[in-house]
Amino acid sequence: MTIRRFGTAGDGQPVEAIGLAAGGIAATVLTLGAILQDVRLAGVDWPLTLGFADVGAYGGPGRWFGSIVGPVANRIGKAQADIGGRTFRFQTNEGASTCLHSGDTGTDRQIWRLADATTSGCTLTLDLPDGLGGFPGNRRLAAAFGLDARGCLSLDLSATTDAPTLMNLANHSYWNLDGAPTTEGQSLKVRADTYLPTDAAGLPEASAPVAGTRFDLRRARALGPGDRLDNNYCLDPSLGGATRGPALAAILTGRRGVEMRLFTDAPGLQVYDGAGIGTSPWAGHGGGAYGPRAGVALEPQFWPDAPGRPGFPPILLLPGMIWRQRSEWHFARPGLDHAARPALL
Repeated sequence: MTIRRFGTAGDGQPVEAIGLAAGGIAATVLTLGAILQDVRLAGVDWPLTLGFADVGAYGGPGRWFGSIVGPVANRIGKAQADIGGRTFRFQTNEGASTCLHSGDTGTDRQIWRLADATTSGCTLTLDLPDGLGGFPGNRRLAAAFGLDARGCLSLDLSATTDAPTLMNLANHSYWNLDGAPTTEGQSLKVRADTYLPTDAAGLPEASAPVAGTRFDLRRARALGPGDRLDNNYCLDPSLGGATRGPALAAILTGRRGVEMRLFTDAPGLQVYDGAGIGTSPWAGHGGGAYGPRAGVALEPQFWPDAPGRPGFPPILLLPGMIWRQRSEWHFARPGLDHAARPALL
């Protein structure tokens, strides 16, 4: 484990980078936004996730790349919600009336505290005061990253509150398993029979079967420019969940043989094709700016706009409860002996 100064946030606070390694995987986590800044696999000469060496990029067009977004990830329609009999209003930062990823004071903009670190793992914590971004409750969040000998990267998220509030944290990493300018040709499989269509504002409609639509990813399919994906997939509740542990949700396979299997206990997986990516003038890991579809975001989370949708899995967090979510990313490439070939960033 290494800890080094990464840069300075826009408000002048220092940002640290924590380097982790185990089982043929190396990862770098930033205290800014609990960002998963880099992921490397032994024997692979390119990064597997999009990120930046300059902290300034994360305050500009690289916002949300690899960060923990919340306290409510995704969209809240009308930028308001009823909580405990009161109406709370949030920032409108997408379109005319939508709050996306909790606005400008979301968890991605905060400096998290390094609470614990070992060679293969670290835990970051964050305290959110009552009223920040319009959300009630004094909340304590934790993000615990870990690597193991199986070639697995894990993330355990948790949260508590002293007043009724909303909670839906999500990791917003973009993945590209080929080190290529786009993810075109990389295959994606999602284990979901239904998804949430969206309206013109990007807000979800009632769940619908994927069968017979371009959203059907039950069999692995190569990604292409015509996919136009920014939708929540409704994961089968019988496969995972908080009481059963993470279940296989998606498989992404690069054309060069690298494979990533995503397991989660979250009820949904937001799949975004990255069509809106454009980070110029900020350069990414490869030395150039990222463009459209440079990576695909696979975001385990609760369903978007849940407060206004009685039939959606609820995201209400009450005092005395602990909100939890676990996700695991298992990486492999043909012929790789993870334990014998450690990677170092």
